[in-house]
Amino acid sequence: MEIAELQQLVETMYSDKDRERGTPATFLWLCEEFGELASALREGTHEEKCGEFADVFAWLVTLANINDVNLTEALQAKYGSGCPGCRRLVCTCDSKP
Repeated sequence: MEIAELQQLVETMYSDKDRERGTPATFLWLCEEFGELASALREGTHEEKCGEFADVFAWLVTLANINDVNLTEALQAKYGSGCPGCRRLVCTCDSKP
């Protein structure tokens, strides 16, 4: 599945509920999913990790949808030419502590 396909699927399935919930509450759901992902990464099975990664990504897509952000365009603009800092395909930026 391409990112644009997922973004449209989530829009079709949930857009009314998502827009009614709004950005602040949706962001809190995303944060909760990050917590569940952290737990799965610490002690979960591979299947649990996969499910939590999918949940985090779906809630991120939801947040983008209700804020009218096309993720494909945003990713292309930011990372399509390589590293946003040095503009190289293999980053040569100094590491940050």
